[in-house]
Amino acid sequence: MKRYSRRTFDLKAILIALGFAMQGLVAAWKREAAFRQECLMGLVLVPLAFYLTSEPLLRFLLIGVWWWLLVVELINSSIETVVDRFDTYHPLFGTAKDIAAAAVWLSFLWLVFVWAWFLISIFAK
Repeated sequence: MKRYSRRTFDLKAILIALGFAMQGLVAAWKREAAFRQECLMGLVLVPLAFYLTSEPLLRFLLIGVWWWLLVVELINSSIETVVDRFDTYHPLFGTAKDIAAAAVWLSFLWLVFVWAWFLISIFAK
């Protein structure tokens, strides 16, 4: 297999990496109910962000917190997948999964906080 240099622009390497990323998204969609639910949440939040504000920065923030939740969920799912692969148990396995779950929870709370702040600021006028 040819090794790709990181020093030059290589479209083929980018396309290969994109293929792996797409495989990861498909795997997360098939195997992770939480990821599917959070993706579907975007079907409501993204159009709502465009409907409720014409400010590009606010739209970026409102959609960005949802996007961040998806990223953290993918990281959490990858950690869970690796840990669940082992047949033996180690206490740090549970710790790793708990910490990753806490990251998802904090990301979700941030999404709720940002959207609540935005909605309150709109309807309090």
